[in-house]
Amino acid sequence: MILNCSGYMSPEYAIDGLYSIKSDVFSFGVLVLEIVSGKRNRGFSHPDHHHNLLGHAWKLYAEGKPLELIAAPIRDISNLSEVLRSIHIGLLCVQRNPEDRPRMSTVVLMLGGESPLPQPKQPGFFNERDLSEAKSSSSNQKPCSYDELTITLMERR
Repeated sequence: MILNCSGYMSPEYAIDGLYSIKSDVFSFGVLVLEIVSGKRNRGFSHPDHHHNLLGHAWKLYAEGKPLELIAAPIRDISNLSEVLRSIHIGLLCVQRNPEDRPRMSTVVLMLGGESPLPQPKQPGFFNERDLSEAKSSSSNQKPCSYDELTITLMERR
């Protein structure tokens, strides 16, 4: 299986190779924002800016327009307060600094609760990028790593 280098990796892992329990929280936050928006972080484009999905979600949240992130099918059939809470939690999970991200156990409590949430800080990996450069480099991109699995079965003689 090929692991995609961008989109789900936490900044500290992608840049410095440092992995922590907060790295998975980052990935979870990306998934939450992808589910709510109906769009993928990798390859996301918007006519008004060159942010990825995380940057777009942050921009809408900061402007007080998080409803614009929600995909139409979700908006039509969901409890909007729960979806808005999910966006808020997703943004807490993708904050640039691992120390600012909640632990996964806290995320579970946040998702099931109604208590006030802390304000998220700027996410990692949301700077504007040159789309023409990204498109040309993506065609030459090689996978970062391969996950290989070996299974050994022990049998009696």
